[in-house]
Amino acid sequence: MSKTIDNFLQYIKIDTRSEDNTGTSPSTQKQHNLAKLLAGQLEAMGAEEITYDREHCYVYASVPASEGCENAPVLGLIAHMDTAPVVSGRDVRPRTVENYDGNDIILNEKENIILRAADYPELAGYRGQDLIVTDGTTLLGGDDKAGVAEIMAACEYLLQHPEVKHGKLRVGFTPDEEIGEGTKHFDIKLFGADFAYTVDGDRFGHIEDGTFNAAGAKLTVHGVSAHPGSAKGAMVNAMLIAFEFQSLLPVFQNPMYTEGEEGFFHLEHIEGDVEKTVSEYIIRDHDRALFESKKQLFEQCAEFLNRKYGEGIAETEIQDSYYNMKEVLEPHRHLIENVAEIIRQMGTEPEICSVRGGTDGARLSYMGLPCPNLCTGGGNFHSRFEYVCVQSMEKVTELLVRLAERYGRGLPQNS
Repeated sequence: MSKTIDNFLQYIKIDTRSEDNTGTSPSTQKQHNLAKLLAGQLEAMGAEEITYDREHCYVYASVPASEGCENAPVLGLIAHMDTAPVVSGRDVRPRTVENYDGNDIILNEKENIILRAADYPELAGYRGQDLIVTDGTTLLGGDDKAGVAEIMAACEYLLQHPEVKHGKLRVGFTPDEEIGEGTKHFDIKLFGADFAYTVDGDRFGHIEDGTFNAAGAKLTVHGVSAHPGSAKGAMVNAMLIAFEFQSLLPVFQNPMYTEGEEGFFHLEHIEGDVEKTVSEYIIRDHDRALFESKKQLFEQCAEFLNRKYGEGIAETEIQDSYYNMKEVLEPHRHLIENVAEIIRQMGTEPEICSVRGGTDGARLSYMGLPCPNLCTGGGNFHSRFEYVCVQSMEKVTELLVRLAERYGRGLPQNS
């Protein structure tokens, strides 16, 4: 078994689930368990400039430049340690399906949990390869412990093979990416990279150079309670007005009906009663102008309800989360082109796309560190049906080594 897979199977045993609204950073202290392990492993393999932020749970380290490559750009590789709060990451029980035949995979016979090929047609592309899956009671943790494992294996390979010439490599492991706080305390200056990649994508060959523009939005409806027997002209039912607000939004600009670069309004949570109802939304669009128009429409719907039912009935709060990193990456297309060329050399046609979501790289790009996102070799993330492909993960490790070697030769003349 390769070092990449050894790493992965070790890391997924550690529960690093992040949690919303704890008010702490990191959101869960158990993320430190993996951070401590990684810091120790980096030291043992001979990495340098190791920093373990014991307060906020970040790990930074360097693989020093090869002799003669000291003036090459400093390249960063970043992955997050936490797993998504939506499904448990505790007591993960992985199993390897060797030489996958393309059929359904019974994850848990007792509980009738089956990874059905008909539901996930992309599985057909993994025939003849080896898949690591769960027992169906937890997620696997490939998002993003696959990325962590691949970066660690690539670093160890470079340190053990001085014949592979490369510039200085900086690695960073972050907490709380899954709750949108992965870069909250990321020290760009300490990291010191010229360019970086997050390793946090899906199937091998994917290169993500764009993200959504993203905002969180909240609607608060203030109602008036009254006895239902004498409520006429007195009651204002906050729940019904919240439902009416939802009906004013475009029906098909909803995650259930959108794909590609189509944006949406997504009602994530609603809670309340007659007197007060709070609805929490996320607003997404790849196009910045359409993104701004969606936020404007959200506010206009509330204004309409205030005109209809009385001023102050509906209140909105909108806070931008991150922006599409594509515009920041455009002047640095070498980051995309170099990866694409290496992937072709490895026998796969690259797929350059925008992710329907966000990455730490989107925020880092706007913080001054251009940072597209690379594949990890898995799928069905945030799910009990999650899997990773052994061969794909090993290819990602090779890709990272080749990238380090490529940037050790310096930047293209037109960069």
